[in-house]
Amino acid sequence: MTTTIPKHIVRVILVDDHPIWRSGVKADLGDNFHVVAEASNAADAIALIKEHKPDLVVCDLHMPGGGIKVAKTCGEETTIVMLTVSEAEKDLLDAVAAGALGYLVKSTPPDQLRDALWRASKGEPAFSPQLASLVLGEFRRIKNASNADAISEREREVLQHVARGHSYKEIGEELFIAPKTVENHVRNILKKLHLSRRQELVRYAIKHGIE
Repeated sequence: MTTTIPKHIVRVILVDDHPIWRSGVKADLGDNFHVVAEASNAADAIALIKEHKPDLVVCDLHMPGGGIKVAKTCGEETTIVMLTVSEAEKDLLDAVAAGALGYLVKSTPPDQLRDALWRASKGEPAFSPQLASLVLGEFRRIKNASNADAISEREREVLQHVARGHSYKEIGEELFIAPKTVENHVRNILKKLHLSRRQELVRYAIKHGIE
């Protein structure tokens, strides 16, 4: 008999070539997540994503076939968060460019992992705190901000925080505005920049050096 999953439960596919690691992550996710399928390589992951249409894919970066391939193929149809041992700047930026909404290291404590994945499932970028400086460093390195003139100074501030992986609540507290106002700013930014998905904001910020 098929079990009906409550609507507030996040449906997840875990992708990692180490079964023991998948089991550990599955146990750490808690009651708000339901693992609908598991895969050990990119090809199987892509097939399972198309079959199950999950809310979230938690994907290793350096598995057979590579997490980048999964992100490039399925990043437009589901939310993909990389969970990896790599803290290399190139790996992070490549993952974001490929379509990943988040990038977390495997040393992330379970409570922080659950919080980050929950936020990602709601469309908010999620990055391990120690990696935020890599994203900001890329902001400073790239100076071409051709289309960024379309957005206001406050929207630019919001975009910076979104790219750092901050939640709407955290952004609101930092900028002294309501989380709903942050959400409205994100919606306006997407409209002005002719983007359709929140993870595209991170790629845009990196590409155009928003700082």
